[in-house]
Amino acid sequence: MGTGMTRRDFVKGCAAGVAVAMLPGGAHGTPGAAPGEAAPAGPPAVPPGSGRTAEALALFGGLGVDLPLMERVLAAGLTGGGESSELFFEHAVVRQVMLEDGVVNRASSLVTLGVGVRVLAGEQTGYAFTEELTPESMLAAAELAAAIARAPAGARRVGLAPRETTDLYPVQRAWPEVGVEDKIPLLLQMQERAASFDPRIRKVSLSFVDEERRILVATSDGVLRGDRRPLTRCIVSCSAQQGSRREENSFNLSARAGFEYYTPERVAHLGTEAARRTVALFEAIVPPAGELPLVLAAGSSGILLHEAIGHGMEADFNRKGISIYADRIGKPIARPLVTIVDDGTLPGMRGAINFDDEGNDTQRTVLVADGVLRTFLHDRISAAAYQVSPTGNGRRESFRHPPFPRMRCTYMQPGPHAREEIIRSVKRGIYAQTFTNGQVQIGAGDFTFFIKQGFLIEDGKLTRPIKDVNLIGNGPRVLEEVSMVGDDLLHDEGGWTCGKEGQGVPVSLGMPTVRVDRITVGGVNA
Repeated sequence: MGTGMTRRDFVKGCAAGVAVAMLPGGAHGTPGAAPGEAAPAGPPAVPPGSGRTAEALALFGGLGVDLPLMERVLAAGLTGGGESSELFFEHAVVRQVMLEDGVVNRASSLVTLGVGVRVLAGEQTGYAFTEELTPESMLAAAELAAAIARAPAGARRVGLAPRETTDLYPVQRAWPEVGVEDKIPLLLQMQERAASFDPRIRKVSLSFVDEERRILVATSDGVLRGDRRPLTRCIVSCSAQQGSRREENSFNLSARAGFEYYTPERVAHLGTEAARRTVALFEAIVPPAGELPLVLAAGSSGILLHEAIGHGMEADFNRKGISIYADRIGKPIARPLVTIVDDGTLPGMRGAINFDDEGNDTQRTVLVADGVLRTFLHDRISAAAYQVSPTGNGRRESFRHPPFPRMRCTYMQPGPHAREEIIRSVKRGIYAQTFTNGQVQIGAGDFTFFIKQGFLIEDGKLTRPIKDVNLIGNGPRVLEEVSMVGDDLLHDEGGWTCGKEGQGVPVSLGMPTVRVDRITVGGVNA
């Protein structure tokens, strides 16, 4: 970066024509430091090669953030007595294009830049962030985080060692190289597919989002890791009319990938599946209410596993005694055919991460093995409390947020049963395919979920399509009621976002076909 380029000029250049930049100044936590422009800096010390850590160091080095400055800021967090300190740098560019009836009706871009500083001192956590990457603002944020942590004074020297990592989401064509003119032809193809699927389709709307996040994590333990995290999501929504009756539905796909993700097959599938799901609602009925067997279809039914069970296995809820699983480690919580995994290593999946937002290695974590609860999902804080290693689940929405245990790609392992065998085992019940909306009480695991589409099961066969069905139950009890697990595990490619403590992070989920022996169904007589 030339000496005449300011921080804001640099951000605009990185955005490659971005129209909107949200970059207020100052450090935040309690009243922060005054903003300032980044001082020119020489080239940062980077590891050899062109890995993601090297790329991140080059990017933030262009803003004056070099290794000596990071070590200085980390040390400032420790002078207040902190046991450890951490920096989370982030530069994100998010773009959206929306198309309705063949016309682009909205196009926007958002750029964010900043660093979050966390200081840990025993049970105390201090967190502050700044949107100005100047030494003054970063040091002020570190001092503020240290003051919040409130520990006896101390000091320690910090030395950082850059470290590279494996790449779970390589791209062929990165999003900064893709313009609106490249996306519109794909959106028009999807619209045509949807509109021509059935004459009852009256309106088609599309939303296309892509983003690229550059992050750099530095810790007082010496960890220094950088990542480039691509993400895309496309939603096709349809409205259909049959006589005086109208129905609406949608379909979406998402992945950590570049523009090459949108193959002709995926483009066609997005359009036709959105339309198919919409017109199918005209034939659907609302089933009778009562306690019935439930068959969860492979794929997106994993949302029930994620919400009603997965959150209860996040270690912070258990450490606080909120989760029903808090004292169940090493004990059976399901039948032996149930194994549940949270995996951050699935290439290209929306919930995949090369490492977590604390710099810990990602991994495949077996939560439940053969029906026995084996471990929780840990960040650094909970791992220290339980005296175990972090599982790579320390995640955050952005540099403005501290990390805590979050899921990545959560799914149930396949079992011994064929899908057809499971359906045949049900005399009268419900087959759930897609879900929308739901509420979960994390501690007890009580939930309500809304089935958007599915089928009645009558005499072991799928018969009439159903819609607008409430499922009412308790996650841990439902897990105990799982009696058959299919051999057809499907990882759903939908754009799932998990909300917790006011933060949203991208996640993935999956499920084989599963039989739940009984659950309360809220239908027409509910």
